[in-house]
Amino acid sequence: MLFMKSFEIRRKYIEFFKKNNHEEIINFSLIPENDPTVLFTTAGMHPLVPYLLGQKHPQGTRLVNYQICIRTQDIDEVGDNTHLTFFEMLGNWSLGNYWKDEAIRLSFKFLTVELKIPKERLAISIFKGNGKIPKDKESESIWLSLGIKKERIKELSDNWWGPAGSTGPCGPDTEMFVYVNGKAPKEFDPKDKNWVEIWNDVFMEYNKTNSGYEFLRQKNVDTGFGIERAAMVLQNKSSVYETDLFENIVRKINSMSKGENENSLRIIADHLRASCFILAELVKPSNTEHGYILRRLLRRSMRHARLLGIKENFIPEILDVIIEDYEKDYPLLRANREFILTNAGLEEEKFQSSLEKGLQQFRKMNFKNKISGEDAFYLYQSFGFPLEITKDLAGENKLKIDEETFNREFEKHQEVSRKGAEQKFKSGLADHSEETTKLHTATHLLFQALRNNLGREIKQMGSNITKERLRFDFSFPRALTKDELKKIEDEVNWQIRRDLKVSRTEMPFNEAMKKGVNAFFREKYPEIVSVYIMGDYSKEVCTGPHVVHTGVMGHFKIQKEQSSSSGIRRIKAILE
Repeated sequence: MLFMKSFEIRRKYIEFFKKNNHEEIINFSLIPENDPTVLFTTAGMHPLVPYLLGQKHPQGTRLVNYQICIRTQDIDEVGDNTHLTFFEMLGNWSLGNYWKDEAIRLSFKFLTVELKIPKERLAISIFKGNGKIPKDKESESIWLSLGIKKERIKELSDNWWGPAGSTGPCGPDTEMFVYVNGKAPKEFDPKDKNWVEIWNDVFMEYNKTNSGYEFLRQKNVDTGFGIERAAMVLQNKSSVYETDLFENIVRKINSMSKGENENSLRIIADHLRASCFILAELVKPSNTEHGYILRRLLRRSMRHARLLGIKENFIPEILDVIIEDYEKDYPLLRANREFILTNAGLEEEKFQSSLEKGLQQFRKMNFKNKISGEDAFYLYQSFGFPLEITKDLAGENKLKIDEETFNREFEKHQEVSRKGAEQKFKSGLADHSEETTKLHTATHLLFQALRNNLGREIKQMGSNITKERLRFDFSFPRALTKDELKKIEDEVNWQIRRDLKVSRTEMPFNEAMKKGVNAFFREKYPEIVSVYIMGDYSKEVCTGPHVVHTGVMGHFKIQKEQSSSSGIRRIKAILE
């Protein structure tokens, strides 16, 4: 097995799949533009949703890239050997091109030939079958033909992906594990933590309907290979935190620490790495949505810093190390360094006194066996304690906590509930319902109306769409007048009544810019892009979803216009 630095793993993976006729696609923003189901990009396939659903990708049917991701549903597991909130995912895709045999053989060849991992250290899981869908015998047969022993292949009922909701594309998956501690046992036991999952091949071959399952017309392969876990295996480490990806971060935290607590050190390293990349997207800590997740990560880091005896302001120093480590592959970190350090530092200063007061209050409350949801919410409301801090304290004091009641209290007082802010991206498929499709199309019309009425320098700064409403952020220095809002609303409704045809075309990104096509400039764009044209009114780079004619959308109504942050305004609107 090769010893390999993380940047070498990334480079070798991309080169391998490019040699096997895959086109490299860009690393997308952490903030998904066209998916209302989540706040952050949670998987490499997340930005590819329209193409998995059948839309033609400008770069073909065999793709590869590396993608930064954030998932918070496993935040309580952070601190063990493998779980993280922020991670880099290598992925390769077949959009209706190759199928199980080639996908598995490519995975196996990369692991055993390119990385030189002995097949004697590999184990495999496959879909067991569930009565409605049979066991994945095809994948099992392929693995056996590659020399994987029968006792190293386990059938598991949870080797299944999707659908996003009650219906939609789904299918079995096969996972690859590497034994990381000495000689691998003869038989694969998935409960043995020395078997580390390193790769997952998902085979989207079914469509779940209200009446059962049917085969998809376009079968897709979606694979994921985590850099952090790969580095752990190839660098012969017992945890991801011992790899070169964390080496300098951990060293810096240790230099500031006055105590020893491995769990706290790991939590700080993970949470600040995630925070650094969120801040690079120009997100500020707040009590809603992206900013709420960021605030939770920063504040929990501060709580665990106290356990290490770090009381002085420390976060900007750690973030500077992270920027230096990652800026070569992610230049956005250096470009937004001042924003990152300033806003993290302000949040740390803001929470320092509240943290100490909150910890004192917690001790005074003298809990017996359980922390009620009301008390947990009191600690949040009065001292700014995210639930994770209270859960940490509960665990240290062997107390239970009523999370359900806390969540109910939280939902009463927040625009977005904690539960909604953490909504798990279950299968990577955005909500492309009729309602969200209409509302998404409306954002194009709104953007053009804003530019027509307020000035061509207006830029889109973000959007979020649910089935009930759209939210659109744009650059502008002041509040809009009632007259301006009415003119914008009337213009959008006029374009809806005109029943404009909505069409899609592909063109080079540079050509699109020369033609005056609008784009969301926080995104990176591939060489060839999809452009949606709405009659003679709007042209915008986008991947969808959109209506075919604007006349089906209904009546557009602006409900609210407000400040989002300095220099950025926010409009919320509905279709009636």
